[in-house]
Amino acid sequence: MSLIAKLQDKTAVIGVVGLGYVGLPMAVTVARKGYKVLGFEVSDYAIEHVNAGQNYIGDVDDAELAKVVKDGLLSATADYSRIKEVNVVMIAVPTPLDKYHQPNTTYIDKVTLAMTPYLQNETLVVLESTTYPGTTREIIVPELKKQNLVVGKDVYVAFSPERVDPGNEQYKTNNTPKVVGGISPACNEAAKVFYESILDAPVHCVSSPEVAEMEKIYENTFRNINIALANEMTVLCERMGVSIWEVIDAAKTKPYGFMAFYPGPGVGGHCIPIDPFYLTWKAREFDFHTRLIELAGEINIAMPEYVVIRANKILNKKGISISKAKLLLIGAAYKKDIRDMRESPCEGVIIELEKYNAEFDLHDPYVEEFHNEKNDKKYKTVPLGDPKKYDLVIIITDHSNVDYSALAQSGVAILDTRNACKHIRAANIEVL
Repeated sequence: MSLIAKLQDKTAVIGVVGLGYVGLPMAVTVARKGYKVLGFEVSDYAIEHVNAGQNYIGDVDDAELAKVVKDGLLSATADYSRIKEVNVVMIAVPTPLDKYHQPNTTYIDKVTLAMTPYLQNETLVVLESTTYPGTTREIIVPELKKQNLVVGKDVYVAFSPERVDPGNEQYKTNNTPKVVGGISPACNEAAKVFYESILDAPVHCVSSPEVAEMEKIYENTFRNINIALANEMTVLCERMGVSIWEVIDAAKTKPYGFMAFYPGPGVGGHCIPIDPFYLTWKAREFDFHTRLIELAGEINIAMPEYVVIRANKILNKKGISISKAKLLLIGAAYKKDIRDMRESPCEGVIIELEKYNAEFDLHDPYVEEFHNEKNDKKYKTVPLGDPKKYDLVIIITDHSNVDYSALAQSGVAILDTRNACKHIRAANIEVL
């Protein structure tokens, strides 16, 4: 039976490599559609939890995970020889940057080497990990050829960028439109048939993996640059005594030609702070300098330092040195109402505060403790006690389940970097 036929009657077995923020939601989505799914992981913790039907990812519904596991539709393993059991391989492994802000494709390299000896004829291989244009063709395809597999005939290869937005209540994995770029028309057809069978959203095919890879980078670079503009305007507006938040609200009244982006203490998450660097690195191969992209990165990276400068100004008005002050940071996660700490602005703010030997507590209703990748230290969060014992409260993440009115009524000085207190009028609140 052909791969297309197996996809059409749901007898195909789907392999998902990497059961993290991208892979686990996708595995559950695929299993919910009736496919048998085999997850591949190196983490014993992840394997044990999946096989027990226990969730560890915020965007996965606990009951849905438990059900597909109980129904025998999802299981996890570390044994790559079981790749021979699957008809589709979805690769969703991390693609971090090294200390020089260069792409680290180690995880993709290792997965490709581990799986290729076990691939069967007419298997679809799709890379979903965000990376630089050319990765699919340059890393995955050569290894397949070493196994004498003809791409487009023996094996189908495509890139389809993940579009996971943690905490988004409207768009989840199953209803977010998908972009697919295959090595050949046959690869595109196989990938399109597969994704249309699992998603409640359109599938848009492009002419090559490079187009799909660049598309994902463009999405996040677009956001990064516009956030940088909002951040730069924030610094200027503060000097001019103008509220950037009021400016943006006014601009939003225009029904065309404007899209609202907001300032903040930095840019977090796995995608926006990292993806533009994939492109700037790859651009050097073509003797091209991505000036605007790199400048936007510099502006956003500098925001934690600006937050601490603003905190210093507030404390100086009170006659308190930041090195002698007691601070409370509210919010450790990189965005509201989730526990995801990847590239969180909080990490950068902590680095800047520690340069002054500042004393601070952390409160986050979703995060009990975390490892700061920027200084290799661990931090624990505390319950939100009496704010009056602090000289300054800095709101870094605007979680919904924090009582900002009570915080303001306490009289403590507040630096609000997210406009969380926008409906509260109080002299003790200063907005970024």
